[in-house]
Amino acid sequence: MTQTPPLAVLVKGWPRLSETFIAQELVALEEQGVDFEIWSLRHPTDIKRHPLHDRLQARVHYLPEYLYEEPERVWAARDHARTLPGYAKAYEIWRADLRRDITPNRVRRFGQACVLAAEMPDAVLAMYAHFLHTPSSVARYAAIMRGLPWSFSAHAKDIWTSPAWEISEKLSDKSFGAAFGATCTRFGARHLQDMSDGTPVDLIYHGLDLSRFPEPPERLWRTADAPLKLMSVGRLVEKKGFDNLIAALTLLPENLNWHFTHIGGGALGEKLQAQAIEAGIADRITWRGACDQLEVIAAMRDSDLFVLPSRVAKDGDRDGLPNVLMEAASQRLPILSTAVSAIPEFIDTGTHGTLSSDQPKDLATAIASIARSPENAAEMAEAALARLRQEFGMMPGIHQLKSRITAMLQDQ
Repeated sequence: MTQTPPLAVLVKGWPRLSETFIAQELVALEEQGVDFEIWSLRHPTDIKRHPLHDRLQARVHYLPEYLYEEPERVWAARDHARTLPGYAKAYEIWRADLRRDITPNRVRRFGQACVLAAEMPDAVLAMYAHFLHTPSSVARYAAIMRGLPWSFSAHAKDIWTSPAWEISEKLSDKSFGAAFGATCTRFGARHLQDMSDGTPVDLIYHGLDLSRFPEPPERLWRTADAPLKLMSVGRLVEKKGFDNLIAALTLLPENLNWHFTHIGGGALGEKLQAQAIEAGIADRITWRGACDQLEVIAAMRDSDLFVLPSRVAKDGDRDGLPNVLMEAASQRLPILSTAVSAIPEFIDTGTHGTLSSDQPKDLATAIASIARSPENAAEMAEAALARLRQEFGMMPGIHQLKSRITAMLQDQ
């Protein structure tokens, strides 16, 4: 690795357990010879780390998370940024953005961009941001100040909750738009391609690095008197639909013995636990909170059915193609999910798993049906594992992304 890498990678926070798909990509790019440093908009809050985070060799810089916490650093950066050739244009674009989005976050983005533009080494030739909303705004403003190209990888919330005007300008501004974009679902790629007037947007599945996972177990279906062990991994937020799942669990047949384990944190934790208590099923649910990879895989190997009841949130936020579905498939674990966003790009219902509506009655019907048909569930799990191995490996996407990044750097 060179002392001053030519690429700056922007992320919302580093490290984050909920964004291991980013860590997987960056570790793979680094191992493929892409040289970069990370610039994070936020400091870590997770207590645990993923093994991937420890594999990354790149240096990590932290921008001021809140401008008022580091006033001297921010003002010094602003003074330096004003001397840069593109500062006036960046300021003009930011002011136009601010008029349409008068929020503290928009102000913070520009302050962070000034720090980024002022503190990035002169050797930096381009920027690559994970997420099309805040990180890409910071990258765009800083890139304009420094006269550098920038690019992005979009995922889910950033695609579906960002204002249309902002996405369009990031993808269609001939002088200051992104050099390229990538996104991890066909569903999202088509949406962004329709909004773009110049920026190429590639479909690049994250895929799964199967070398990080043990070989799947040879599964034995539960005995008649053993509980059906349901599990899920996901943040406790609206788009994951766990309130609907709790409601579904109350509708399961009385003669079906079951236990549900949830892994992950989130703002709705207390509300969902209260819902389970009120429904009288709290003793049949284990809330494990955030877990590391080894704990997640162990839970998958010990479970009978993976359930992810994703839905579209009121603000339009939704999943892309959740990596946890591929992780479940890697362990030959039967899958029940919903036909939201890009989930059908991996799961053909009835072939690789079961896709239900997100309504409690339909989820309960699907769980009960799977419990009655273990042989069919096993066949679908085997098909999902085969599809994962054949079509959703990690390296094709890494090679495609490396090619885009290399071309962007060489244009400078």
